[in-house]
Amino acid sequence: MVRDGRRRERLRWSKLYSFSCIKPSVVLDTEAPNSLSGPGFSRLVHCNQPKAHTKKSLNYPSNYISTTKYNIITFLPKAIFEQFRRVANLYFLLTAILSLTPVAPFSAVSMIAPLAFVIGLSMAKEALEDWRRFVQDMKVNARKVGVHKGDGRFGYKHWHKIRVGNVVKVEKDHFFPADLLLLSSSYEDGICYVETMNLDGETNLKVKRSLEITLPLDEDEAFRDFTATIRCEDPNPDLYTFVGNFEYDRQVYALDPNQILLRDSKLRNTSYVYGAVIFTGHDSKVMQNATKSPSKRSRIERKMDRIIYILFTLLVLMSLLSSICFAARTDLEMPDWWYLQPENTTNLYDPSKPTTSGIFHLVTALILYGYLIPISLYVSIEVVKVLQAMFINHDLHMYDGDTGIPAEARTSNLNEELGQVHTILSDKTGTLTCNQMDFLKCSIAGVTYGLRASEVEIAAAKQMASTFPDENSINHYLLENNGGDFESAEIELDGGITFAVEKARKTMIKGFSFEDDRLMQGNWTKEPNAATILMFFRILSLCHTAIPELNKQTGGISYEAESPDEGAFLVAAREFGFEFCKRTQSSVLVRERYSLPEKPVEREFKILNLLEFSSKRKRMSVIVRDEAGQIVLLCKGADSIIFDRLSKNGRMYEDDTTKHLNEYGEAGLRTLALAYRELEESEYTTWNIEFLKAKTTIGPDREAQLERLSDWIERELILVGATAVEDKLQKGVPQCIDKLAQAGLKIWVLTGDKMETAINIGFACSLLRQGMKQICLSTTNSDLTSEDAKKALLLSLANDQAAKENILMQITNASQMVKLEKDPYAAFALIIDGKTLTVALEDDIKNQLLNLAIDCASVICCRVSPKQKALVTRLVREGTGKTTLAIGDGANDVGMIQEADIGVGISGVEGMQAVMASDFSISQFRFLERLLVVHGHWCYKRIAQMICYFFYKNIAFGLTIFYFEAYTGFSGQSIYDDWYMLLFNVVLTSLPVISLGVFEQDVSSEVCLQFPALYQQGPRNLFFDWYRIFGWMGNGLYTSIMIFFLNTNIFNDQAFRAGGQTADMAAVGTTMFTCIIWAVNVQIMLTMSHFTWIQHVFVWVSIAAWYLFLAGYGMSSPLISGNNYKILLEALGPAPVYWAVTLLVTAACNTPYLAHISFQRARNPHDHHVIQEIKYYKKDAEDQHMWRRESSKARQETKIGLTARVDAKIRQLRGKLQKKVSSLSIRTAR
Repeated sequence: MVRDGRRRERLRWSKLYSFSCIKPSVVLDTEAPNSLSGPGFSRLVHCNQPKAHTKKSLNYPSNYISTTKYNIITFLPKAIFEQFRRVANLYFLLTAILSLTPVAPFSAVSMIAPLAFVIGLSMAKEALEDWRRFVQDMKVNARKVGVHKGDGRFGYKHWHKIRVGNVVKVEKDHFFPADLLLLSSSYEDGICYVETMNLDGETNLKVKRSLEITLPLDEDEAFRDFTATIRCEDPNPDLYTFVGNFEYDRQVYALDPNQILLRDSKLRNTSYVYGAVIFTGHDSKVMQNATKSPSKRSRIERKMDRIIYILFTLLVLMSLLSSICFAARTDLEMPDWWYLQPENTTNLYDPSKPTTSGIFHLVTALILYGYLIPISLYVSIEVVKVLQAMFINHDLHMYDGDTGIPAEARTSNLNEELGQVHTILSDKTGTLTCNQMDFLKCSIAGVTYGLRASEVEIAAAKQMASTFPDENSINHYLLENNGGDFESAEIELDGGITFAVEKARKTMIKGFSFEDDRLMQGNWTKEPNAATILMFFRILSLCHTAIPELNKQTGGISYEAESPDEGAFLVAAREFGFEFCKRTQSSVLVRERYSLPEKPVEREFKILNLLEFSSKRKRMSVIVRDEAGQIVLLCKGADSIIFDRLSKNGRMYEDDTTKHLNEYGEAGLRTLALAYRELEESEYTTWNIEFLKAKTTIGPDREAQLERLSDWIERELILVGATAVEDKLQKGVPQCIDKLAQAGLKIWVLTGDKMETAINIGFACSLLRQGMKQICLSTTNSDLTSEDAKKALLLSLANDQAAKENILMQITNASQMVKLEKDPYAAFALIIDGKTLTVALEDDIKNQLLNLAIDCASVICCRVSPKQKALVTRLVREGTGKTTLAIGDGANDVGMIQEADIGVGISGVEGMQAVMASDFSISQFRFLERLLVVHGHWCYKRIAQMICYFFYKNIAFGLTIFYFEAYTGFSGQSIYDDWYMLLFNVVLTSLPVISLGVFEQDVSSEVCLQFPALYQQGPRNLFFDWYRIFGWMGNGLYTSIMIFFLNTNIFNDQAFRAGGQTADMAAVGTTMFTCIIWAVNVQIMLTMSHFTWIQHVFVWVSIAAWYLFLAGYGMSSPLISGNNYKILLEALGPAPVYWAVTLLVTAACNTPYLAHISFQRARNPHDHHVIQEIKYYKKDAEDQHMWRRESSKARQETKIGLTARVDAKIRQLRGKLQKKVSSLSIRTAR
């Protein structure tokens, strides 16, 4: 790796960055630097000497990372332990061990083989999932980076071979392989741009700067003799702090986070950087933050455990009864059974030791009745869930063609939980919105510009569609609100309503949706306040920290900005004729074109200082010197902050601008105010001396001094205007929210944005609407000056208890207001900010807050931290006791996603952290509708029916063994051959139940979406409540009674063959088993609503497999088949009674269930029964009006969403109409 051809960027970024980049870091030896030692500060790194860390005291881990659960050594013990954590598997392990003893009623093979098959299949699934994680790890470990090999030579090495102390060279658009100390970069000042999307979810670029002492290390050859020592903090998960010293050339330099490059962040806009490795592998901060996903189990699975406990209790009671009865008969009756020679027997049948015999028989009974608990239930469910997940992954309706990203079920354990969601907690930016900012409107010199409609204004037009059926009225509304500069287009609402909305004639430009000829093509020069407009455009093109990048193919310029808003401003400035084209060491170049025919003029503005934007300052400023030598401060920020800093002469446009800002806010737009100030040379010089002095100060007061000086210069501003950008909603978000609301789901929005923005987005996606009463819980005004904020903070600290009481009073009053509301159509929205949440989430208040939130139609939490998102999610999950789903796209949503019962990650622009922590991932919020309403509904019903059927068939089978045990004097004798028992669950009845769990559909996907109220069958748990579970158990009890007693009575005391032979135990047992196979397979066919050829094949192949096995088993050697030698071909097959009994018993077992479902459909049908009949008789095609009427009924009453907006507007119109009719009637009466 040589230096030839590399680029040297000549930018001294210290001229720009006042806070983060120019913190002095040198401490001379004479000043006795603070030594870093003791607990938490023991890290010692020898730079460029990786072999020095091989000592035991410095035995740092390699850079190899692994996220797998197992390795070659630990797989068997850990996987086996995981399998036997399940109570059922532990029971079957015990019975398998006991089957090796003489008391076992079955052969050891018949008990061990099914257990080995089930455990082996589950372990194979675990191994496959872990192998995928291993492959992903290997891809990361196999990445390459340049490493110093010695003598100033660099060569590529795999990431996993990097060691602490290595000097590495990372190139543009590559990830950092470990946590590094930045030594130098391709920029002269050692600046580099870093994208931390994978760490914190933030899309804006971070600026890092090396120490000045290492700036000469700017080429490969410079590292020939380089050595240094780093003493720093031990590995920890804090991404935003770092404490350390850099010892180089007999001097010590303090290190801070600005010199640290973290693993998994990416180098951007910088050709290369050199760095020394500090933390490797699992010591790196990103790996320290990696938390294991919490173990989540669905409600059905947890309930299934309780059912198994019930069956296990039943099994123990049956075994105790059996052993007591056996001990009694052994004691009282066995001495009389001389033919059994009771005096010459083992302890199992010793009349003199009945208690011992009873205990041995208890073991026998526990094994014998074990078929009450289905051994293959867990593995069948796992197979079904994996196949269900495959259908989710391959659903083309959830495939995003633009990005090529499909939906993905990252875990199959929670499929059925998708069908039982009660509350959705959603992030806003990047989840509901696109995280794409479009410049839409602006206010300059008190005049508003921009004619395009925002999402909220379009939603208002949709409201007008329901208010005014007359299309001309709607067009009039749009023309009135948007200036009429649009073509018409039609939008179709659910229900067939169409209306006209605006459609722009111009081609859309990414980041720029503005349209107003008064400012375009240089027409702004004809406006009355052209000078103010010129200043507005210059603020847009100069007040930023972006970097222009020239596209060599197209010749166009793109911008790498720290925020999407800033990028939108630069695109807008370019379209207005002020193109930011170049940034040099100390200046910015802008091409200004005042009118279309003119050639652009390239103007240079000297950058003197840049005061950064921060969430605390809520503004940014740049001080420039123009070509005339005038020094100007250009400022943009929150309107409340800017307005407080205006001079008396600078408030000329304040009233008009405030009005426009309110209008923009109502339209769901993000706003910033723009202002400027001209500075005198002497004034600036005095301030700059103080500012530079503050920058070079070392100590805790440095930031406070810089803030004080910034606040001083950013005063006496002159207002220019305001911008309005739209954080665009993702495609289909309002429609998706409407459908989810109709399905009966509660929707909460948790966002870090300010309250005004959150409310605007709430209106845009129809979580809020006009007429909805807003309950705003807040402690103090968030938009305060810094001094006011300090006073408010001190006041709040001094009156913490008073603040708590104030919030509690607000919650109590709001709850009372909701309860006293008489209007059944009244809707409430709860809006709460992060400061209030801090208090409201305390133990003595949080329950009252939750009760209030539950009573409200929608809940919006704004200015919340990632931790608060997780705490709110936990509150809802634990407080309601119902299923919660959290959805987000950024690293700040990970806590919320992991805390919820189901976590859904969106593969958006904020990295993959949310996706990696999620249970399901989708590429767009709108796909959540299909994931829940279709796949969730199907998976819930499939799993519920499958488990109920499993218990039914095992009870039906297991109880026949108990009846025969009682019939034979509790002798421990099984009526079935061991091979029958082995094959029952594993082969002969497994495929039909799997087909039920994979392919069953009560209604089609289209009907699920047309009738969203069907989804409520899941949250109400209609198909897995105790009534239905015990009903299926009762059905199994009835089936077992029919099978056993009909067979024993028919075959008792009569010949069943033409030769006069009576049936022996083998014949009766085989006939009973045949009846069981037929009964349970006919039962599953009656259960299914949707048949495919696969289900037919599985059912009939299962029945045929029994006869084929019976024939083949009977033809085997008598040493193998025993009493079943040729039992089908010679004994049962020729006997008509065998076939007649099979038909009779099958009919007797299934007739009651058939009568039950027939009566239910006729007298008390479920919603899906009605839809099935409509579809079957094709009434939906014959009577469209009836079909629409039924579909309009099949939605939950909701007070949010587009439908609720339409309904509210209809009620409003009806009220107005009634008032008019009443007034006309009164006039007529007079």
